[in-house]
Amino acid sequence: MSWDTSRPNKRAALILVLAVMLAHPRTANAYRPFDTTDATVTGPGELVVELGPVGFLDVSDERYLTAPSVILNLGVFHNLELVLQGRNFVLLNNVQGVPRDRFVDTGLFLKTIIREGSLQNGSGPSLGLELGPLLPTLNAESGFGATAIAIVSQRWSFGTVHLNAVGTLTRAHDAEVFGGLIIEGPYAWPVRPVAEVFVDRDFGGTLVYSALAGAIWRVSSDLSLDAALRLASVNETSAFELRAGLTWTIPLWASP
Repeated sequence: MSWDTSRPNKRAALILVLAVMLAHPRTANAYRPFDTTDATVTGPGELVVELGPVGFLDVSDERYLTAPSVILNLGVFHNLELVLQGRNFVLLNNVQGVPRDRFVDTGLFLKTIIREGSLQNGSGPSLGLELGPLLPTLNAESGFGATAIAIVSQRWSFGTVHLNAVGTLTRAHDAEVFGGLIIEGPYAWPVRPVAEVFVDRDFGGTLVYSALAGAIWRVSSDLSLDAALRLASVNETSAFELRAGLTWTIPLWASP
């Protein structure tokens, strides 16, 4: 295994990733700009950086900047990747008892493809599985948890769908179940419209209904930009979120 960082764009990408990791001492198992994911993994020796530099969330009487939201996907072997993720929330208004900075949604996962299908240039559905521990957060939940995600994806010429079913043991050791659906426009379009709906039930006391609409612009085979608007109900309290970011594939070493 030989590292190749000779090209300036590779070196710049590595500096960016290391800066993010050092600035935020960690980690949504997601596919930008969604909360759920797809039945694909990055190739061996590739690093996919899903970065949301700045987002905005308004829920109840709390308003946050999300700066940044980071997911790192490292291809380890064929059809197997390592996923490290986290989001930093900065409270914009003063709310008693709520810390100004929180680093949440932290996790370390393994994701694998258990059936190659239409997302791998084959036929029929692609099936994926992602699982691993939820890591302690900063200024939020301190415990560990675990999650497992079953993913079904199907691509046609007119669009793509991804269905997620998630079971979680939260950091507070409550059960949580989650179901989500992504719908995308034709993959051949440089800019494709996208939408997502999900329901999340934490038996520790939280019920979330969410809907998202946006677009993904495939700038090149290695770079995509995204933007989306999300509306949600959190225990019957409305939430509003703006998301924008990028997905960047960086070759780190040559696969066998």
